[in-house]
Amino acid sequence: MSETDNDLRELYQDMILDHGKRPRNFHVIDPADCEAVGHNPLCGDKLVLFLRVGEDGRIADAAFQGTGCAISVASASMMTEMLKGKTAAEAKKLWAYFEAVCKSNATPADMTEGLAEDDIDRLQALSGVRHYPVRVKCATLAWRTLESALDPKAVKKVATE
Repeated sequence: MSETDNDLRELYQDMILDHGKRPRNFHVIDPADCEAVGHNPLCGDKLVLFLRVGEDGRIADAAFQGTGCAISVASASMMTEMLKGKTAAEAKKLWAYFEAVCKSNATPADMTEGLAEDDIDRLQALSGVRHYPVRVKCATLAWRTLESALDPKAVKKVATE
């Protein structure tokens, strides 16, 4: 592994630890337009996701509460930061991209089209979990919960078993 790769990995680890210890948007939105509960029974991670959607159809506010490992909390914290100002379609595109990078080293270039470079960088910080299959569920819990929150027909309780 090159020195640049090591520096990048360290930066990503620092970002995950920072969000894990000091999560952003860790509060209840009341009233919320969309809400869902996510639970990973294998490790005990549990969160409630709250979204407020503006009249323009964009996510005006995103927040969460819950408990979990550093990766789960960091992922939820980073996700809620990225969601603000996005439409449901843009949020789903971010989730599709993140799911792809968590499962593979290669991501189709067309998946990045329309995504902000900053969002791609943040999701890359979490993508290292692909080397640890058990941790993928931790990193994707908030995103699976988002998927449920955005779907009016979905069950509002998600498990990542």
